[in-house]
Amino acid sequence: MPTLVYTESGLHPSDAVRDEILPAGKGWLHIIKAGQHFRILDLEGNQAVDTLFYNASDPADRYDAVATIRAQGNIFLTTGTRLMSSEGNVLLTITADTCGRHDTLGGACSAESNSVRYALDKKHMHNCRDSFLIELANSPQGLTKRDLAGNINFFMNVPVTPEGGLTFADGVSAAGKYVEMRADMDVLALISNCPQLNNPCNAYNPTPVRLLIWDPPAGAA
Repeated sequence: MPTLVYTESGLHPSDAVRDEILPAGKGWLHIIKAGQHFRILDLEGNQAVDTLFYNASDPADRYDAVATIRAQGNIFLTTGTRLMSSEGNVLLTITADTCGRHDTLGGACSAESNSVRYALDKKHMHNCRDSFLIELANSPQGLTKRDLAGNINFFMNVPVTPEGGLTFADGVSAAGKYVEMRADMDVLALISNCPQLNNPCNAYNPTPVRLLIWDPPAGAA
C-alpha cells in the first residue's frame, strides 16, 4: 500500500458560510464558487461519499478520472491533486486531506452492480446512481443520466492489484477525517452519500457526513 500523506487545514468550522449534515443515502447538489473551499468530513468513519463535479457555466465540461490520473501520474487522490475536467480545465484542487487517499476508479453502486456483486434480491436496494439521478432531475441546469460520468469515491479504499484488477478493502478513514478542496472555477458539486448496506468497509452501517464551504479570504484574487 502506498504511503498515506496527511495534510491539515487551517480553516475553522465557525467561519464557514455553509455547514450542513448529509444523511447516509441522501444526495446533494450545490454550486461552489471560484475561490471557495469545500470540505467533506467523515463523521463516523469509512463512509464512502460518491462525488462528481461540473463546470457550472458548461456542465458538459465535467470531472474526468482519466485526465486527473494522467495529470498527476497517480491513481489515488490526495493533497495537491488537481481535479481535471473533460475539456482539460482544473475544476478544483485538493488543499488538505487527513484521510490520505481517495478512489477515482471504483465508480458508483447501482441496482445492477448490487445484484451482480451481492445477490439478485439486492437489486431493489437504494444506491448511489439512484441518488445521483434524483438530484439531477431537480437540477436547474436540466441535467439527466447522460450527464453522469465516472465519479470520485471520497474515503473509499479500492486497491489495485499488480494485474490491474480492483479490490474493495477496509477503509483507511476514521471519524473526523476530511478532505478539502479549493474551487478553481465555479463548479456544480453532485454528491451521493452512499447507502450501501452490503459492503463491509463501513461495517454495514452507512453514516452521515458533514459538508462545509468557506468564502475566500478578503482581498484574495
